[in-house]
Amino acid sequence: MGEPLEDYCQRRFGGAVGGRIDMFRSEADGARFSDWKWWPNTSKAHQLVQYCESNGISSTDRVNALLFQAEYERGENISLVDVLVRVGQEAKDEISSSSSSNDNEIENGNGNGGSNMDDLKRYLTKDEGKAQVERDIAHGRQQYGISGVPYFIVSADEQVDSSKSSSSRRRQRRPTGFSGAQASETFLELFEEIEEQQQNS
Repeated sequence: MGEPLEDYCQRRFGGAVGGRIDMFRSEADGARFSDWKWWPNTSKAHQLVQYCESNGISSTDRVNALLFQAEYERGENISLVDVLVRVGQEAKDEISSSSSSNDNEIENGNGNGGSNMDDLKRYLTKDEGKAQVERDIAHGRQQYGISGVPYFIVSADEQVDSSKSSSSRRRQRRPTGFSGAQASETFLELFEEIEEQQQNS
């Protein structure tokens, strides 16, 4: 599963990998891509994120960050179950080290049903989360027109007249979506724009 990055770039773009990595690299934003070797099939990686979130092992953001480190900074192939289990263990260890009580719950299997790594390996090997991942992808394509990753969706609630009923006091603004790797400034500008709209509404 997955394909060496050099082979993928040659087959897909007819060129060497170096120029492609330079298109994505941004040292200022921490996107170094210092050891990117594989173009992975990410189906099981999505299932890892799903598993960790639903079992209280770690947040979606943190697991994704660990996946990116493995893929782009350590040259690992995140298509492989053993690599993903190791990433899951990293996520679990972070939680364990931050709270001794959480550590006891995880080790004893309490409060985090089935969060051990043997269960995770079984889950990934059998593709138990594949159907849900495919449903989520289909929803993203239909709802937001997502055709590739990364894709960001930013939304905010808008305060309205407090004299209205609680069910109508807050309504959600139309989400803003944009694709491709983005600099930190892009997000800050969008957040500031949303804040300004809220203040003027």
